[in-house]
Amino acid sequence: MSRVRGGRSVAIAYYLYRMADSVGFIWPVFTLFLLWNGLTYVQIGTLSAMSAVLVVSLEVPTGYVADRYGRRLVLGAGMLAMAASTAGFVVADAFLEFAVLYALWALSMALQSGTADAWLYDALGGDRAENEPSESRRFTRVRGRGGAVHQWTSAVTMIGGGFLYVVHPTAPFVASALLNAVGVLVVLAMPRNSRFEGAAANSGKTDERLGVFESLSVLAARLAAPSIRAVVAYAALFFGIAHAADTYVQPITVDVLRAQVGGALEDVAVAGIAIRSAALLGFVYAGFAAVAAVGSYYAEAVRRRVGLRHALRWLPVCVAASFLLPLAVPLLSVPVFVGMKGSEALSKPLVAQFLNDRIPDAGRATVLSGVSMGNALVRAPLLPLAGVVADRAAPTGAVAALGGGFLAVAAAGYLLASPLADAVPGAPSDG
Repeated sequence: MSRVRGGRSVAIAYYLYRMADSVGFIWPVFTLFLLWNGLTYVQIGTLSAMSAVLVVSLEVPTGYVADRYGRRLVLGAGMLAMAASTAGFVVADAFLEFAVLYALWALSMALQSGTADAWLYDALGGDRAENEPSESRRFTRVRGRGGAVHQWTSAVTMIGGGFLYVVHPTAPFVASALLNAVGVLVVLAMPRNSRFEGAAANSGKTDERLGVFESLSVLAARLAAPSIRAVVAYAALFFGIAHAADTYVQPITVDVLRAQVGGALEDVAVAGIAIRSAALLGFVYAGFAAVAAVGSYYAEAVRRRVGLRHALRWLPVCVAASFLLPLAVPLLSVPVFVGMKGSEALSKPLVAQFLNDRIPDAGRATVLSGVSMGNALVRAPLLPLAGVVADRAAPTGAVAALGGGFLAVAAAGYLLASPLADAVPGAPSDG
C-alpha cells in the first residue's frame, strides 16, 4: 500500500512538472514572432542549429551532474534557465541577442532532457524491473500520461497565446516566463531520488554514484550495443525531421487559413480582440496538442497491442510519407501536421521505455542525455538546410524535402539491416 501511495505522489509531482514545463503560450506564434523581428528563414534555421550544437556539447556533462549531484537540482536549474530565456525574448530585437537567448534555451533543454526521465524511472522503482515487470511498465504509463498533461496544458495556453500575440507580439512570452518560473517551485517540491541525493549515504549504504570516466564508459558501452545504437539513430532521424518541420507549421498554416477563411475573419472579434490568422493559430495548435495528448496517453496501450518495435518501425515512415502530400494538395498540410504531432508524442514514451529498460540506474541520466545529444546532433544540419529550401522555394517544399530525405535514409538502412530487428533472446520484453 505504501508503494502505491508513493507511486501516486511521484506521478502527481511529475504531472505538475510537465504542466509548468509547457511553452504553449509562445509555440503557436514563435516563428511568426521571429519573422516579425526581421529574421529570415535561414537565420531562424541557423539559430536552431546553433542551439542543437550547444545541446550536443552540454547533454552528457549535464547528465553526469544530475547523476552525481542530484536530479532535482539539475531540473530546477533547467526550469530557471527556460524562464530566463523566455523572458529575454520580450526585450530582444537583434540576431545576436536572439542567439544568446537560444543558447540559454539550449542549456535548459540539456539540463532537463535525460534528467527528467531518469528521475521518474528511479522514483517509480524502475531498478526492480527485472523482478517486477509491472514497475517498468508503470514508467511508460506515467511518462505517457505526463506527456498528455503537458499537451493539454499546452492546448489551453496555446489558445491564449494566439490572442495575446494579437494584443502585442511580446505578450505570450511574458505569460510563458511566469509559468516556467512557477516550475522552479514545483521541482523543489518533488520527491527526492534518495540514491542520488544523499539519503543512501545517510542510511549506511554504499554510494553507487559514478565518477566521470565510469559514467562515460557506461554511455559508450550502452550505445555500442547494435540494437540500442540502431534504435537511437532511427528515432533521432525521425525526431529531427519532425522538429525541423515544426518550424514551418505556422507560416504554412497561416497561408492555408488565409486562403480558406481569411476574408471572413476581418470583422470578427472576441472580447474586443480581432480574430486574425495569428489568433486562430492558437486554436489550430490547441488541436495539435489535443491529438498529441491522446497519443502520449495511450502509449502503453499501443505498446501492449501493437508492440514497441512495430510502432517505432512504421510510425516514422508514415509521417515522412505524409510530408509529401501538401505538394499536391496544400489543404492537407494541417492534417499532416496533426498526424506528425500525434505520432511524435506517441513515440517518445516508447523510445524512453526501450532505453530505460537497458540502462543501469547509476548512469541513467548520463546515458539518456547522451541519447538526447545524438538527437540534437541530427537536428543541427537539418535545420539550416531546410531553411535554405524554404527561402528559395517555399516552406511546403522544405517539409517535403525532410520527408523524402527520411524515406531515402530509412530505405537504405533497411537494405543493409533493419534498425528495429526482432529482439534477441534474453533481451527485455518489448511486447
